Amino acid sequence: MKAKIVHESSARLRVKLARPLTVREADLMQAWLSRESGAESVAVHERTGCIVFVYAPGGREGCLAALGRFSFAAAESGVALPGQSLREINRAFAEKLVRKVLMKAAGTLFLPIPLRKLCAAVKMLPFLRRGLGCLWRRQMKVELLDAISIGVSAFRGDFGTAGSVMFLLEIGELLEEWTHKKSVAGLAESLSLNVDRVWRAVPADSARAETGGMGAGAPASGGGGNYELVPIAQIRPGDRVIIRAGGMIPVDGVVFSGEAAVNQASLTGESIPVAKRPGGAVYAGTVVEEGECVVEVKQGLGESRYDRIVEMIERSEKLKSATEAKAANLADRLVPWTFAGSLLSLALTGKVQRAVSVLMVDFSCALKLAMPLAVLSAMGEAGRAHITVKGGKFLEAVAEADTIVFDKTGTLTHACPRVARIDTFCGKGEEEMLRLAACLEEHFPHSMANAVVEEARRRGLAHDEYHSKVEYIVAHGVASTVSGIGPLPAGKSERVLIGSAHFIFEDEKCAVPEDERGRFDALPSEYSQLYLAIDGRLAAVISISDPLRGEAREVLAALRQLGIEEAVMLTGDSPRTAEAIAKQLGVDTLRAGVLPSDKAEFVARRRREGRRVIMVGDGINDSPALSEADCGIAISDGAAIAREIADVTIAADSLWELVRLRRIAMALMARIKANYRFVIGFNAALIALGAAGILPPATSALLHNLSTLAVSLHSMGRLTSGDAEQMKNPD
Repeated sequence: MKAKIVHESSARLRVKLARPLTVREADLMQAWLSRESGAESVAVHERTGCIVFVYAPGGREGCLAALGRFSFAAAESGVALPGQSLREINRAFAEKLVRKVLMKAAGTLFLPIPLRKLCAAVKMLPFLRRGLGCLWRRQMKVELLDAISIGVSAFRGDFGTAGSVMFLLEIGELLEEWTHKKSVAGLAESLSLNVDRVWRAVPADSARAETGGMGAGAPASGGGGNYELVPIAQIRPGDRVIIRAGGMIPVDGVVFSGEAAVNQASLTGESIPVAKRPGGAVYAGTVVEEGECVVEVKQGLGESRYDRIVEMIERSEKLKSATEAKAANLADRLVPWTFAGSLLSLALTGKVQRAVSVLMVDFSCALKLAMPLAVLSAMGEAGRAHITVKGGKFLEAVAEADTIVFDKTGTLTHACPRVARIDTFCGKGEEEMLRLAACLEEHFPHSMANAVVEEARRRGLAHDEYHSKVEYIVAHGVASTVSGIGPLPAGKSERVLIGSAHFIFEDEKCAVPEDERGRFDALPSEYSQLYLAIDGRLAAVISISDPLRGEAREVLAALRQLGIEEAVMLTGDSPRTAEAIAKQLGVDTLRAGVLPSDKAEFVARRRREGRRVIMVGDGINDSPALSEADCGIAISDGAAIAREIADVTIAADSLWELVRLRRIAMALMARIKANYRFVIGFNAALIALGAAGILPPATSALLHNLSTLAVSLHSMGRLTSGDAEQMKNPD
């Protein structure tokens, strides 16, 4: 695509296209360029036709090359847009707000007084109807106070005050709806599937001969035929896709073949995985915990049940923090007292004006509006920092936490460890054992499995011919039956296992060759180890270097400065390996050689002791502990089921996001408490001044609504500066 560079500075580039863009074109271009250019951020402005790239050093050419390759046809086939466009929401509400303000100004400036009164009388009807509805339901709510105050003002002939009150209420409602929809849409977008490509079945008569069937890395043909890796945007109803253990189902459909246990908690709330067999319905956003299945697509991506997550978020009261709920309940309880104060003022003074002044002030508007806006804005700010938060209650949990528990591999250590050495036993060849291990590990989302596959790729070892049905045992390893390939005798089937020492030697009772016991005992302790066994005998030990994240120690120190009292590391690794990492980190508590149930029990025990616990993990084996914690935090490139179960997801590139999350959460709670004090104090003062006759009704209403608007706008503001330097130095 042709474009002209209009401005350039260090790490920032602005280019201008030949024409403005539609909203959809801008969304497509931004999504495609964000993925393909490698830039840190891409902003496409549809009205001006400008694109702003922010890139890391050396990234300029990549941005320009991606822009040159861009076409809307490629973006349409390769990008799946969310159901609701944030850009579209912002444009629609901005236009509504401007139109409402202009109409109010035009009416005040140009309409004669009789017409202004008539317009005010017409606009009163919805407010009066809502107030009468409260009376009919015998509810004392803010809608009743609004209706009475507007009605009394109009009855007294003060249509100016009535009109001003209604205008401010409408503006407040519009801002609330705008912020809420924008925050919910952004949250739903950040909770989107994050599945870019899927394995789609290719009909036998159209399979390309040059692929030789399945290419390297393709899944086993569980549903018959060959498979090709395609962008998810190309999936259509009637296509068949294969989903393996640990994978997320990307579209709605029915099981065509195979059998799987599917975790549907993200949609139905079911805590127990549901068995899915041929003919059973499956839904996008759910996760295959065990087994594998071929899914026949019944609905396109845009029609998927997962796209209704926006509605689910809006309905979900459980996402409210305790502070939000307290403010909302207090607001409802204070409405009758405001009404009683108005009647008392009338009884004591006999002046309607003073009673109306009290009536026009209530606590409910500000309390019910400002608190949710603050929470949603905090969630939006977290989202801009690549942190997905599924509800306000989890921000509150992060703010109040005093204990943080980490998984080790892929969380405190790098997500891409390297194979350091391979020791073989029973006369096996090193390359053949690596080839077999890579075959078994390639489809399972864990960093150690990725290291094995990457090492095989680095050595140029193709392993597609080893593909066979594999069974994943959570937190233990992988089992398979392999026949007549590579190092195994032709025509003979043998059970192949790869996993932890606990799995290989305790669960499966595999043996170490006696004549090689000395070599086995001399294996270096500083590495993590995967054990490969064939037919009950140890065949190889793959030692994996899992270096500590460079920022991990500083992040723990920063979290302690922010009030975290205990840092814990839980790992399934051997005590020797875990102790070496723990010593570098300086954690307070270490548990090594633990199973998923042990991790969950540790977290539960700390909670029973009265502590507020955050759990951070990335693997399938961390899922029980993530679920047990007050707030579970998953790494974004970890297992799909961990991301689904977790309450918060952070990007994988830096643990500093934990510090950023803690700062946002603490700032949110401080803002909510400050809003609470301001609303109670300011409105109480207005009531007192109105009852004393110092403030007339119009002034009382104006100050009340302006204060509500001000505290709401303040609640929508940023909580933290967001710059990297302050993130590293929270104080």
